[in-house]
Order: sequence, then C-alpha cells, then structure tokens
Amino acid sequence: MLKAETVVDRKVPRDPRISPDGRWVVYLTAPVGRTGKHPVSELWLAPSDGSAAPRELAAGVAADNHAPRWAPDSGSVFFLSDRAERGTAQLYRIGLDDDAPEQLTDWPVGISGHVPLPGRVVVIAPDPEERLGDPRVRTVPRAVSTQTPAELPNGEPEDPSGRWDTEDRPDRLWLLDLGTSAVQPLGDLGRRHVREVAARPDGTTLAVLTWACADRAPGVFGPGLHFVDVATGETHDQATPALEASDPAWWHDGTAWHLAYLGLTPPGLIGGTAVFDNGENLTADLALCPIELVQVDGGPPLALFAEGLDTTLRRLDPGERAFAEMTKVHGTSLTASRDGGTIALVVSRGTEPEEIHAGAPHSLKRVSAPASPGTWGTQHRLAYRASDGLDLDGLLILPPGKTRSDGPFPLVTLVHGGPYDRYADRFHLGWYPSGQWLAAAGFAVFLPNARGGMGHGHAFAASVAGDVGGAELTDVLTGIDVLVEDGIADEARLGIGGWSHGGFFAAWAVTQTDRFKAAVVGAGVIDWPLLAATGEHSLFEAALGGRENSPITHAHRIRTPVLILHGEGDTNVPLSQAELLHHALGDRHHEFVVYPRENHSPRERAHQIDILDRSRKWFSDLLA
Repeated sequence: MLKAETVVDRKVPRDPRISPDGRWVVYLTAPVGRTGKHPVSELWLAPSDGSAAPRELAAGVAADNHAPRWAPDSGSVFFLSDRAERGTAQLYRIGLDDDAPEQLTDWPVGISGHVPLPGRVVVIAPDPEERLGDPRVRTVPRAVSTQTPAELPNGEPEDPSGRWDTEDRPDRLWLLDLGTSAVQPLGDLGRRHVREVAARPDGTTLAVLTWACADRAPGVFGPGLHFVDVATGETHDQATPALEASDPAWWHDGTAWHLAYLGLTPPGLIGGTAVFDNGENLTADLALCPIELVQVDGGPPLALFAEGLDTTLRRLDPGERAFAEMTKVHGTSLTASRDGGTIALVVSRGTEPEEIHAGAPHSLKRVSAPASPGTWGTQHRLAYRASDGLDLDGLLILPPGKTRSDGPFPLVTLVHGGPYDRYADRFHLGWYPSGQWLAAAGFAVFLPNARGGMGHGHAFAASVAGDVGGAELTDVLTGIDVLVEDGIADEARLGIGGWSHGGFFAAWAVTQTDRFKAAVVGAGVIDWPLLAATGEHSLFEAALGGRENSPITHAHRIRTPVLILHGEGDTNVPLSQAELLHHALGDRHHEFVVYPRENHSPRERAHQIDILDRSRKWFSDLLA
C-alpha cells in the first residue's frame, strides 16, 4: 500500500523559466513536506531540447531557493535564497558555469521579488526603515473637516484616507545597479503595496500592479496599475484595474504598446477570470477560462485556458483581438522564450507524476529527471448532465489494477477548493486526501467539477454567488447517482471530503443528506457571515453565502461521522470555524484535530503524514 511518507517526501518540480534565447530551462524541485522550520528547494538547469541531463545550480547549501529569473542576455540566473540567513531571502546571481552564486543584496527585512534588466535589477522589498504600527491602528476614512489646522486636535489636518496599520511592511520598488551595487528607491507609489511588476521589452517602463495596503483585506479591494519610468522614476497612475489583477504582459501591435493582464470579470465579486487589454475584456462570453497569461517579448502574449477537463495553449491574435488555440497541453506554470518559439511547463497526466517539459509548443519533451515510478489507479474522464440540463464533467480514479467491471467499490467524493478551481485531467496526489492516495487504499474516487468552478466560462463560475452549496450540491449528488447506477459505486459505502471550499462542501453535504457514511472536513467554512468578518477574503466570502448557506445553521441534522482537520494559525479560514462545528456536534461521532503552527495549507512533514494516514483510516474504518 502507498505510504504517506512516500507522498510527502517526493520531490516535485515547479516554476520553470525558459531563457530569453530559448536554449535553457531553469526550475525548482522541493519535497511536498517540510522537515524543519524553513523549506528547502533546489535550483536545476537543463537544455530545453533535452540533449543533456539536468544539473543542480548553487548546490551544497540547504536553503529555500526560489523565484528564478533570467538575465536578459541568457548568461546568468537571478534567484532569491535564504542561504545566508534562514527565513530572510536575498538576491543572488549565478552564471551557467559557476560553482557558487554571488550574493547581491543584504536587505535587513528580506527581498520579495525581482525583475532583471540590462545592467540593473528592479527589486521588490519592504523599506527596512518603515516602522510598523505598535499598536496597530485602523480607522475608517471620514470627510475632510472644514476646520483650520489650528482648530483640530494636535493642530494636524485630518487624513481623508484614514489610517490602516498593516501586520507586514508593504513592498516597495527599488533599483539595484549591478555595476556599483547601489540601491535607490524607484517610483512614487505612496503607501501602496507592490504586488507584481512587468518590464516592457524595451526596458524603459515598468507596469506595476498594487494593492491599497499590504493586508489582503482591504488591500485587494483597492487595486492599482501604474507605469514607472525606469530612468527617472516618473510614475503615471493608470485606470483602476479589475479586482485580483495579475500576470501583467506587455505587447506591441506595430503602432503602440499594450498591457494585458488577468483579472476578475466585473461587476460581481464571484465569477471567472478574464484577459483585459487597455480596459477591454478580450475573453468575454467564452465558455472557457484563462488561467495564466505570459509575456512574449517579441510578440503578442501566450495564455493557458481551462476548457473543461483540458488545458489549451493559446496566443493573442492582434487583428481579431482574440486568443487562437495552438495546442492542448497537460500542464501549468507556462513560460516562454523571447520569440515565443520555445516554452516550458510542469506536465502531468492521470498516471504520470509531474515533470518539466520544454520545446516547441507542438513537440514538448521531458527535460527534468523522470518522476519516480509508482503503481497508480487508472483515471477516467466523466461527462454527465445536471438535473437542470447543465453539462458537467469530472474524473473517476479506480484502485490500481481494477476496472469498472470490478465494482461496486466504496466511493469517496473529494470536492476541490475555491469554489473557483477545477480538477483537470492531470495527476492527483498531494498532502491532503487526494485521488491517488485513496485509490491506493481500495477506494474508487470521484473528483467532480460542479458549477462555480473554472473551465466553463464566467456565467458557470458566477452561478453560485449567494447560493453556494445549492445547485452545486445537486451537481455532485447527480454525479454520484450516475456512478451508483453504472455499478461503480456502492450506495451503502459513500464518503465525502475536501479541503477549504471542499471542507465546507463536505460539512454542508452532511447537513443536507444522510447518504454519506463518513466525512472529512479540512479547513472548512462552517459560518459564512463569521468568515466574512474574520477571514482574509472578507467581501468575497460574503458574496458566496450567508446564514442559510452555513453548515452551522443546520448542524443539528448531521448524523454522519465527521473528521475535522484544521491548522491552528489559519488566517484564511480561522480555527474558530472548526471549533464551531466541533461544539455543535457535541456527543455525536466526530474527531477534531488541530495542527499547531500551521496556516491554511499545512506544511510540516509530520502533520501532512498525519493528515493522510488519519483521513485514510477514517474512511477505511467507516466504509469497510
């Protein structure tokens, strides 16, 4: 049987970066679980044509190496690492033939990001001299008084923007001169928090995405887009971007520069992402969802789109102002060369774990070390129709060596997070109860893509606004009905589980039906109004559900045994949510497990092993 240690100790490749000239790929590998206080990740280099085995860069020091970025001339790699002081990242550079990297910064509070330019590097980091509020004061803005300063308390004028002391210092822009090592502040963004930066291919201008402050709430609700002149620091505020703006990408249409980016489709807070260009939604009304946008210095941007269970690579057609499909891919974390002719991705398939693949879009080949072999359950694509006629999809994973004719099996339904997420036709094995983990224990596993998720356009995603768990639950139950009718699932042995939104869904399901004989609620939402007041996503949570959509309101109906798992320091879905369910269940069959030092996604190796073993035992004991 598959061991939890095997799952959390396997090294997974991520964050590939193609060199501008297309010849090389740099990427990271890291184990799923963290053994010490700080993570450890390795930096690897491989030729993009797969002509030689990958080799480790900057080897010999256990550190968290991350955020690799190429120098414009493709001759060296810049990256962040805490090798000098664990927990505090600094900027490093290493040539392709160097044995050891060169440390470029000694920033007291660490570096958050960087953008290499010819002879310079744009550095994203807090101002070490900026004092944090102690105590932290947060005031609601009020109208500017008509009193003169002399008539006001302390003789100081009122600040119409109010005051919001953040827990962390906001990130600022700085410019590092590689010749002199001098670092100077760059741009005039006031008190705003820098989120992402993209350099125009001519190196003259930065596109900077910001939040109003470093705290997600309310910072995310005050998005900003700014153009900063690299030479002078002159800053021009642009039209307010869409909420959740990300992935800025410059391109030139032959006459003028454009900036495209991903963002939430307006006007609501719940829905799908879109590609915006100069304020225009380029993907409106499509029955698919853009998930990554990548700048191509020599042409229009590339993008990955979620299309049901599939992922497609598309490129912007400037004339049509639409994204034309190039090919289907089984990957994420897209990166491209300067001309867009060479790309790299993290690729996986149903029974093939993650590897780095690179090459021309239509002829990708593996360039990383091969994934460790294993015996995996077969993965099947599902398509079915909801009770109201809506087309739905999902995945079914059977135990290794088994076929549909070997059923009926005990069935565990695992609901994804989000709800704006999906199960793509890729490999599914992680630190949480996942498809391959439970299939290895003899379960059939149903991975549904109910309404509210990605891959079917904005309207599909927005349909759960204010009614989370409504038709969404019916979608999942209908899929289970199909599997029971087909002789794959045993109606008497049904379980349900999930993490985050999936945890909410499991808790909600067992308040609405007694069909499930076991449930696992990982970091689940139990009270939507309370979460809107205490979690990181505030207004987004309020737009999803209210009191009637909250499991706590109907917890008296629960008869299914429930395993509750939660991180003690969860800032996304605070521990109070799990405590509510625990107390509401009283003496009914349940188990409540709290993981110290963990946030929303547990990282410590021992905790991940416990989550896997405990959840598998819970389902095994109750669905035997």
